[in-house]
Amino acid sequence: MRLCLYQPEIAGNVGAVMRLCACLGVAVDLIEPMGFAWDDRRVRRTAMDYIDQVEVVRHAGFDAFRSTVEGRLILFTTKGQQSPYDFTFRKDDILLFGQESAGVPAHVAAASDAKLRLPIRAEVRSFNVATSAALALGEALRQTDGLPA
Repeated sequence: MRLCLYQPEIAGNVGAVMRLCACLGVAVDLIEPMGFAWDDRRVRRTAMDYIDQVEVVRHAGFDAFRSTVEGRLILFTTKGQQSPYDFTFRKDDILLFGQESAGVPAHVAAASDAKLRLPIRAEVRSFNVATSAALALGEALRQTDGLPA
């Protein structure tokens, strides 16, 4: 299983996702361009010493990502109709999360094999991307017996 961030804009969120994936043993894919410099100290500060415990692959764009990474592309979006709790994950799925401010463009959504929406109260708009990633990855790993022992 892999977790992918599409053109992330906030260094702290990337650091938090890297730490999450280090703890759970999941590789991270970052689709560029990013909204910050890769050497931004906020990435390292949030990821802490976990940054050396996670595989991170940076991709020049969406096409470069799809040409090198295989697996079903599972998009988490506020526009999704199905809950991840009613979805069957596979061990080789790629969990995709869009930009904090805009999600993903239509061509990326169209290329996705499934579009899932985390359950949330109607009065609020969305989770933070790192929180969404934690909820989604936890459920996907639980279903596929991929949680660390």
